[in-house]
Amino acid sequence: MEKNLNRLRIVGFLEGLSFLLLLGVGMPLKYYWEMPAFNKVMGMAHGVLFVVYCAMVLIVANEQKWEKRKVFLALVASVLPFGPFVADKRLFQA
Repeated sequence: MEKNLNRLRIVGFLEGLSFLLLLGVGMPLKYYWEMPAFNKVMGMAHGVLFVVYCAMVLIVANEQKWEKRKVFLALVASVLPFGPFVADKRLFQA
């Protein structure tokens, strides 16, 4: 049980970091300097991490019998910048 929660926290960190890199580095490279290559690589990595994060939320929620509200908030966090970091502090360590 704890093993999957720790995995969720790691994946959440990586997913949040990849999202911030995509927004903060990839978008300026693509639109200001016309260098889309970074977005192709980081976009794929972020997409995979996003799917893994959502799957891990559902796995951990099932194992630990989370309330629907907590599951919903954890999933919403995945689409917000800094969301996975907030979820880690407020949802996953509580």
